[in-house]
Amino acid sequence: MAWRYFQVELGRARAAQAELAAFLRRTDGPLAVWAPVLGFASNTALVLLPPDHRTDVLGAPGVVGGEAHDLEPTLRPTAAEPPPAGGIYVHNWFTVDAEGADEFVRLSGEAWPDFETRFEARIYGLFLAAESEADLAAGQRRLLLMTRYRDLGEWQKSRDPTTDAWATFLRRRELTRVSLARACALIP
Repeated sequence: MAWRYFQVELGRARAAQAELAAFLRRTDGPLAVWAPVLGFASNTALVLLPPDHRTDVLGAPGVVGGEAHDLEPTLRPTAAEPPPAGGIYVHNWFTVDAEGADEFVRLSGEAWPDFETRFEARIYGLFLAAESEADLAAGQRRLLLMTRYRDLGEWQKSRDPTTDAWATFLRRRELTRVSLARACALIP
């Protein structure tokens, strides 16, 4: 069974993200709800549901629109454990050539040990999105990488091109058509 990831648009209520998180926690419970920090509209919330949890996030109070994605974990996470609190999370959507998806995952796993040793960062998960008809027609696959950083300064620091991880990430970039990274924070 696939994990579910939602990017939802909320109404104008000042505490809309916190209210959504509280509502969802009263249901069968999300693994995580994030609020925007950088790159998302201010009325956005992001929700991750583990397998077998089918909460109607798009029908939740305060939600006025959004989209859902079915995801399969690749190398991480290995269990349905919530992401650690604190710091910021960067959600990076990658669009890659379909035939390069396995290599993209392999290269990611090769780079993570050096990356996580050098920086105050931890990869929570790398997920492969279910193929849409548009993906099939374009010969592409989409992946979602969720990385926790101490803060945005640590994210900037991790752009260091002199590391072994960066050299591997450059090889991974050759497989990438589009990358869209945006920052958010877990709602406690």
